Amino acid sequence: MNKTIFFSCLLVLFINPIFAQNEEEQVVKHHEIKTNAFNLIVFKTIDFSYEYLIDSESSAGVSLLFNLQDFENDYNNDGPIYNEKFAFTPYYRHFFSSKYAWGFFLEAFGMYNVQKNIDGYYDYNIDDYIYTDEKSNNVAFGIAIGGKFVSKKGCLFEFFGGAGRNIYSSNENVAADIVPRAGVTLGYRF
Repeated sequence: MNKTIFFSCLLVLFINPIFAQNEEEQVVKHHEIKTNAFNLIVFKTIDFSYEYLIDSESSAGVSLLFNLQDFENDYNNDGPIYNEKFAFTPYYRHFFSSKYAWGFFLEAFGMYNVQKNIDGYYDYNIDDYIYTDEKSNNVAFGIAIGGKFVSKKGCLFEFFGGAGRNIYSSNENVAADIVPRAGVTLGYRF
């Protein structure tokens, strides 16, 4: 009986690693690169992000926004205008799903942004619209909510929306009190 138990245990020890090697190992991917398609289409801004997945429930990232709008020519158009000429936004996200960094999330962010004054006046003496060239350097903090969905191959889609408040402004006449944080992004997890 002892020999039967011994050989059974020995058999399990040798067979288990063979079957374990045949199982597909799940490799966790920790990096994401993304671009905000919403801001590009609606506001004519380029918004790139990099996000590092800390664990299954949290991540940290950074976003860079560059505004391509020509304020003097686009001001009279019907489209929306985004006051920020540049924004650097570090953020932290907490996910509420059983899947790895997937599903709905809550985001806390900080933002350094440069806003340009889009106001001006019409000068009847020269028959043209005159724009002021004032800028403001600002620091904001805020929150956003959203959702992230990732395919098996690593392609990702996410949407988010939120707002922050400028707590420091170098030029109070130019700076807006509230800054938006919104997007529909496409990217890749690797």
